Amino acid sequence: MAQQTLTTEEQAQQGSLGRFIKNNIREYGMLLSLILIMIFFQFMTNGTLLKPLNLTNLILQNSYIVIMALGMMLIIVAGHIDLSVGSVCGFVGAVAAVLIVKLGFHWLPVTFLCLVLGAVIGAAQGYFVAFWKIPSFIVTLAGMLVFKGLALWILAGQSVGPFPVPFQRMSSGFLPDLFAAAEATGQQFNLTALLIGLVVTALVIYFNVRERRAQQAHGLAEEPFVIFLGRNILVAAGFVLFSYLMASYKGLPNVLIVMFALIVLYAFVTSSTTIGRRIYALGGNEKAARLSGIKTNRLTFYTFMNMGLLAGLAGLIFAARLNTATPKAGLGFELDVIAACFIGGASASGGVGKVVGAVIGAFVMGVMNNGMSILGIGIDLQQMIKGLVLLAAVFLDVYYKNKA
Repeated sequence: MAQQTLTTEEQAQQGSLGRFIKNNIREYGMLLSLILIMIFFQFMTNGTLLKPLNLTNLILQNSYIVIMALGMMLIIVAGHIDLSVGSVCGFVGAVAAVLIVKLGFHWLPVTFLCLVLGAVIGAAQGYFVAFWKIPSFIVTLAGMLVFKGLALWILAGQSVGPFPVPFQRMSSGFLPDLFAAAEATGQQFNLTALLIGLVVTALVIYFNVRERRAQQAHGLAEEPFVIFLGRNILVAAGFVLFSYLMASYKGLPNVLIVMFALIVLYAFVTSSTTIGRRIYALGGNEKAARLSGIKTNRLTFYTFMNMGLLAGLAGLIFAARLNTATPKAGLGFELDVIAACFIGGASASGGVGKVVGAVIGAFVMGVMNNGMSILGIGIDLQQMIKGLVLLAAVFLDVYYKNKA
């Protein structure tokens, strides 16, 4: 009898595990896909992909895409789209170059001014979308053309640079090692980077455990323990390995600190604040959200203002990385940003999507670009492969939505 009861409990646990995997296959499948893609290119490039130097370049090359993907995720969740982010990114970088390089203004107030400029641009577009009900596709398509033209006009069709060294460090600088001897010369292990990685790993595990206990206390825990344990072991191993590799080169890039802080902030806003829940309600059913008392027009306006701010920050980081502003800066960025969100699990119909998914989607694209470039695959084939990956991601979204 005891044996029969045990078997019944085991069957119930297996059924619960199967249902959880089925209901969360998109979220966990994308993380698994990123890991498999990294293993594939690590093998095909004979270990080049995860070398500290290449890993650092991978972070620098995708930092501005990740930053803009955070804002684009909110736009898509709210049921809209923004095609202008690449042009806004290039335009803000051009304005910074003219003010700093040509007119000689100090880089710090210019940085603040450019962030405000990005927010104003986003607010202007959001105003037409939210209060005049012009489709976001049309408004931001117009913005894409306008700000691309303005960037060409401001730069007079020429590249402007170089920037002051402190401004360059926004993208190319590294967090110094607090334990390094002042008289030491040459490259050495960055202990500070490793310690920061260990602390962050411990904090992530702590908050995950605390959240699970809170869910169990209220009877809301759905994730089976074996998946919870495996996920946390995988996350901890990834953080520690990444920190060690970074520490063995130059340490943690400044832009990585900024990017990680923004990821934590937006993950918290979307999952644990009222405004985050309202954005999901807006994208799920705007009419129902409005009838429930949510000021949907104002919320849409704020999401576009936020997107403009992040596009401005990305423009500054991109300009700092290139050490120059070019008329073609930001070209095609909107496609990578939107693709990152959809690959990361955002729904084309709105109301669905997570910040972590957008980050994973951005790095899926980034790792594929980097790996294919190392292998010498032509840009033509790269574009075709990226297009097929995007189509597959959206197809899976529609497939599981119709199956539910």
